[in-house]
Amino acid sequence: MSEFLLNSNKRHFVEHYNFPDGEDITNIQGNIEDIGFLGSKELKCIEIQNHSDLTRTLHTSYFVGTDWISEDKAIYVEPKLNNATYQTNYLLMLFSILKRPEMAKHIGNLYEVKWNKKEISIEQNQDLLTPLLVVEFLKIIQVIVRKGLKKSYYKVQNNLNSRVKGKILVSKTIKENLARNKATSTICEFEEFGFNGLENKLLKKALIFVRRYLAGIPNLGSSEFINQTMNYILPAFESVEEDINVNDIRNFKANIFYKEYDEAIRIAKLILKKFGYNIFNTVQQSVKTPPFWINMATLFELYTLGLLMDRFSSNVKYHFATYGNELDFLLNTSEYKLVVDAKYKPKHKTEPYHEDIRQVSGYARLKKVQNELQKKENELIDCLIIYPDQDSDINLADVDLTDKKFANTTYNGLYKIGIKLPTLNKPTGNLIA
Repeated sequence: MSEFLLNSNKRHFVEHYNFPDGEDITNIQGNIEDIGFLGSKELKCIEIQNHSDLTRTLHTSYFVGTDWISEDKAIYVEPKLNNATYQTNYLLMLFSILKRPEMAKHIGNLYEVKWNKKEISIEQNQDLLTPLLVVEFLKIIQVIVRKGLKKSYYKVQNNLNSRVKGKILVSKTIKENLARNKATSTICEFEEFGFNGLENKLLKKALIFVRRYLAGIPNLGSSEFINQTMNYILPAFESVEEDINVNDIRNFKANIFYKEYDEAIRIAKLILKKFGYNIFNTVQQSVKTPPFWINMATLFELYTLGLLMDRFSSNVKYHFATYGNELDFLLNTSEYKLVVDAKYKPKHKTEPYHEDIRQVSGYARLKKVQNELQKKENELIDCLIIYPDQDSDINLADVDLTDKKFANTTYNGLYKIGIKLPTLNKPTGNLIA
């Protein structure tokens, strides 16, 4: 797949583009530095290599997103599994993850947003960040609604007739009542206890933005997941106003009984900030976004976890750790005793990738793993590598994971299964051809 210029100062790449040789960027002037994910020196979204012949190359990794590679040049990286007619429907993958509330806690290391950096102009169909924030927000709000909205004390102002309550607002009473010969009316400020508190107002305001945004997104706003979620959420906020200044909730204090509010408010603020607090910015074809990165390897890992949990439920242990090693999955059922690794590497279909095989085999030899799976010291533990394969018709929900057709011909007890990731048709006018 070849490179395209989005405009005079932005370059378009595909994840792991030109791997492992990278793209020659010797002609790009100025200082270009590596971009680490969440500040990591090991996990690199973009890596620059300087060579002995004074050339330099740019290398992409398992991350998609957009960022500045110099003061005036930006880069946009899309999923490597995209092609001319379809693109990876990573939102459907995210739905699969978040439909289980217990998996929401693993989302923190999935993406990074650099709100303090200059925004980058992209087409709306290239905006991977906003839908991700929206879906995560809706799932948290769904949990909040299921438990019940938080009630709190909040200040209200009311023009009372022939009575007084709370604090009298003298200047307003004179201006709006006495000056108009309403001598028996008094404007008062007092506290009420109910759902119309600042926290719920902020969430309601973000929901209004989200609903407007989703209505203009093909393949998303009309999805069954979105419709069911919005129909479940919105009635709970019917009595809540959306008139709020975001700064009014700067000092929100978390409550152990409403722990979901902390994360919901954080994401609501991000969504409102993303749209510049202007609801009309939710329907633009060209949008501005802060630099962001999404870890596709982590997304694939969590997507695989969701598929395994759909079938095996609590018999799947995620990130089983021992002696500084952390396995992706440990499957312990009456039928399977497996060490499972999710590798976001399509080349597993045609290449053995001995390094990955040695890694998962090493996990299977750990004594703690043997004990967990009730295996004897010298008993071989089977290993399974799951990788993306867009030509696959295998369904993890009912397939025999240790069928002979998945067995590796070189290594005993090693199986590899390719699964197809969800896709959607590319919007017309996309820059990849």
